[in-house]
Amino acid sequence: QLQLVESGGGLVQPGGSLRLSCAASALQNHAIAWFRQAPGKEREGVACISSSGTGKITADSVKGRFTISRDHLKDTVYLQMNSLKAEDTAHYYCAARTTAFRSQLCGIESSRWYPYWGQGTQVNVSS
Repeated sequence: QLQLVESGGGLVQPGGSLRLSCAASALQNHAIAWFRQAPGKEREGVACISSSGTGKITADSVKGRFTISRDHLKDTVYLQMNSLKAEDTAHYYCAARTTAFRSQLCGIESSRWYPYWGQGTQVNVSS
């Protein structure tokens, strides 16, 4: 059973930055995605990265501000969030799906594609 642990959330002012981390053992063969959910809203896919690290998708709502990356040596996936806005306030979840090694496949359209989920980390953007 893959256990994902997110960290890096917190309170930040509009325009600020945060870096979220998603760590687990043996992430090399997994596509990883970040989803977020704000109170009263549906869960939204933010970004994903393939097991190879070459396939990436970023939601239009965060494109140009958020960057996803992974460090295979540390078994960690990062979400660098810059120019944060109040509407980025949400609980952010890391999700994983086992794929072929060096696959370029990932997706953010459906959370149901990912069977493994972390507990999430809260991001609050407020002045």
